[in-house]
Amino acid sequence: MSTAPNGLFRYPIVQAPMAGGASCPPLAAAVCEAGALGFLAGGYKTADGMYQEIKQVRALTRRRFGVNLFMPQTAQVDPAAVETYRGQLAGEASWYDVSIAEEDVIGTGDDGYDAKLAILLEDPVPVVSFTFGCPASSVLAALRKAGTYTVVTVTSVEEARTAQRAGADAVCVQGIEAGGHQGTHRDDPQIDGTAAVGLLALVAQVREAVALPIIAAGGLMRGAQIAALIAAGAEAAQLGTAFLVCPESGAHPVHKKALTDPLFVRTELTRAFSGRPARGLVNRFMREHGPYAPAAYPQVHHLTSGLRKAAAAAGDPQGMALWAGQGHRLARALPAAQLVEVLAAELAEARETLKESEKRSAS
Repeated sequence: MSTAPNGLFRYPIVQAPMAGGASCPPLAAAVCEAGALGFLAGGYKTADGMYQEIKQVRALTRRRFGVNLFMPQTAQVDPAAVETYRGQLAGEASWYDVSIAEEDVIGTGDDGYDAKLAILLEDPVPVVSFTFGCPASSVLAALRKAGTYTVVTVTSVEEARTAQRAGADAVCVQGIEAGGHQGTHRDDPQIDGTAAVGLLALVAQVREAVALPIIAAGGLMRGAQIAALIAAGAEAAQLGTAFLVCPESGAHPVHKKALTDPLFVRTELTRAFSGRPARGLVNRFMREHGPYAPAAYPQVHHLTSGLRKAAAAAGDPQGMALWAGQGHRLARALPAAQLVEVLAAELAEARETLKESEKRSAS
């Protein structure tokens, strides 16, 4: 197996693992068939649910694909803060006719990690990535022995160094522009929004700090952006929002439409829906509840789950978690395979333009 991720797929393009249903087997398989790397999201699924999706992808493609796991969350959460937030959501519960019982906030923070890992060791997949932390060295070594290429999501130089020391094969460097959850290893509300770094600067910093291959992620929507990140030191680029609107994506139709709806003009990081910083389109729920949401993941995620589902069922984007990167207005509702081809063509054109520019400069 190549030490660089490029040996795993034809184009240096990775479809981000978007938990919550978007990264479904049809999307991952279509991306793989087109020559990029498709991913399944293991987060928020049972171990068996994850395994059933793996089997579906294998039935759709013989090409390499990846599975993403959430690392267990061990941070102490203030139950009183969660209970207070539950009270603040009473109006939402009444509006959507949903009950938010006390037991709705109870849930383990491990996301079935051990059971999912056991499956991936017993029946290995080509690539496994991790979010919200770095696995133990023994875990990464066991996956490598099983023939699996491992990737750790990082949001800082120090996290990249941790991944390198642990023995990861590569890092997915996530910039502040990225949609969905920030994959920070430690959730610290004291530094919300102040320590995050833009993708281009972060890739350059990580490139000088570690020797691992880099997959760059954060707000990327065009092939020319991929070319810029590769020029900055990345081996590949990971795109989420760009694939969210594809017909194969499992995202809700209301979510897909909102990405290019003029009503939604910007994105922000918020804890309103899950208790962890995540970037989404600014809507009513985010404006009204974001300032009061506690740092309590995954408790807040469980707390708002019924509300988000009810809003989606009602076709109301103002009550949904509309995860989106900063480049969301550039979304193109193309079939996944066509989108990969377009991105690859844009990347090739950008590289050729760069070569011509370098020739003119040298002459």
